[in-house]
Amino acid sequence: MMLEKIKSALFGLAVGDALGVPVEFRTRDYLKANPVENMIGHGTWNQPPGIWSDDSSLAFCLAESLTHGYDLKEIAFYFVQWKLNGFWSANNNRFDLGIATQYAIEKLISGISPERSGGTTEGDNGNGSLMRILPLVFYVKDLPHNETYDRVREVSSITHAHVRSVLSCFIFIDFAKHLLEGLNSIEAYQKMQNCVNEFVNEKRFDKSEIELFDRILKGNIQKERETRIHSDEYVIHTLEASLWCLLNTSNYADATLKAVNLGEDTDTLGCVTGGLAGLLHGFENIPAPWISQIARNNDIENLCKRLAFQ
Repeated sequence: MMLEKIKSALFGLAVGDALGVPVEFRTRDYLKANPVENMIGHGTWNQPPGIWSDDSSLAFCLAESLTHGYDLKEIAFYFVQWKLNGFWSANNNRFDLGIATQYAIEKLISGISPERSGGTTEGDNGNGSLMRILPLVFYVKDLPHNETYDRVREVSSITHAHVRSVLSCFIFIDFAKHLLEGLNSIEAYQKMQNCVNEFVNEKRFDKSEIELFDRILKGNIQKERETRIHSDEYVIHTLEASLWCLLNTSNYADATLKAVNLGEDTDTLGCVTGGLAGLLHGFENIPAPWISQIARNNDIENLCKRLAFQ
């Protein structure tokens, strides 16, 4: 049932985000000695347990817009409303807004169109579009690759328009599509590799850019050692880490906690991994106490219903 899939994804990303918020910027060594094992609060941002960050807020803004269909200007409008008025914030206390995302939203506020607001340089490849892109899978799930890529490119480019960020989001959404089809994580990973490799070969992307994704698209990211998995804000590292955590665990809690305990950008790693883990393992596999602690869980439930029946 599509409602359950949407709940799995949206609650999955919010729970993962909230698990990571209190320990953002903590090192991997620190978290090995003091691992996150449950929903906690305070810490880095001094927030109560269950508070999610800008990652989930912007994902919910995207989902909110999609309840009315696909409209790039409306998506951008909701991003602006979040920045100015706290729309879809957890508790009206906005924190940890990425520099590239902030700059892009300021450009939107100044009247620049969403087609031209996102950063286009190599330095504009943080994980700020990857962290919020998952709700788009419910709009593009039945679209062919060309149309899926175009929608992903447009939505990513509101804040992150460089091809590296767009391709990261496209790989992520293609993988999520296959999870929606009911494939297990290994099957979805292999099908994503086949589909994306075929697509990029047909479209003749810059070879030097495609090669940056070799560990995902030509190798097997599951087999990489933890020491070779990075947990900073670079978009490819976040994509690699989320896939690695998902492919090396067998339930929602283990996947999200593995992501958070990698350290550094813990809220985004938890969010990106948590959304995929929710899709893979189902809403019922997300620990109920974590769901109950999530800020605005009734509002999220309502959003899920509106997205499912739009």
